[in-house]
Amino acid sequence: MTAVEAPQVAAPTPSPSSARRPARRHRWVLWTVLSVAAVIFTYPFAWLVSASLKPRPEVFDNALIPRHWAPGNYATIWSAAPVLTWLVNSVVVALAAATAVTISSAIVAFGFAYFRFPGRNFWFAMVLGTMMLPGAVTMIPTYLIWNELGLAATQVPLWATNLFGSAFYIFLIRQFFLGLPRELFEAARVDGAGYWRLFWRIAMPLCRPALIVAFVFELRASWSDLLKPLIYLRDPQLFTMPRGMKAILDQFGQAGESRWEVVLAGAVLTTVPMIVAFFLCQRYFVEGVATQARKG
Repeated sequence: MTAVEAPQVAAPTPSPSSARRPARRHRWVLWTVLSVAAVIFTYPFAWLVSASLKPRPEVFDNALIPRHWAPGNYATIWSAAPVLTWLVNSVVVALAAATAVTISSAIVAFGFAYFRFPGRNFWFAMVLGTMMLPGAVTMIPTYLIWNELGLAATQVPLWATNLFGSAFYIFLIRQFFLGLPRELFEAARVDGAGYWRLFWRIAMPLCRPALIVAFVFELRASWSDLLKPLIYLRDPQLFTMPRGMKAILDQFGQAGESRWEVVLAGAVLTTVPMIVAFFLCQRYFVEGVATQARKG
């Protein structure tokens, strides 16, 4: 006799609603974590803005909504110091520094990425090795050079050193250049394009996200730099915002009148332009970081 096979019962197919439930739960967890992180990172700036709008006795009461509003703190700092001049100086210096380092680093990076020459890897390693050199080592020789040129008391040293590139940005942009198809450049060479045209008309437009990342990084670094203005600037009309904030801190801080609400108002004026710049460039900035991550 042959054994009678038992009929096989098909496993129940999960409904679409039950399949979407884990994804929805995961999304809610992700949104919760991101919301908590956003609150944590936003709180210091919210406290700064709130404290800058409080009268002196209430500055450090940790209340995000002031009980008594004192918007005159901004009028006080605006009349006590040439804040507008400092803001303009910071914008000029930061844009000059960011533009100079982005273009110069891109030129060097293109050379290391496109050309094949003996010792290329060695010289690129030497460029990267400069990142291990502390800035304090070159601070005095750099000052002596600018002093010999008669530019030690001007804003030129704050941005002109970027004309020689930066090792970090050279590495960043070179990695992007290496991901470009070499056939594009070979086809342009067949059509008679020179090396500068290859760089300016082909490589630069294709690596725009990487250039924007370098530009934004240097813009923030130059905007918040205090050390160089402390070394080179003596005339208050040439101060940048960080250097001006040091003067405001000396006047209204603990060593002065102890009017911290005025100091915090100046800190808000220093911080807001960088927030605006990031929001204007965040699409390209995120695109550049994501592209670099994929290439890495």
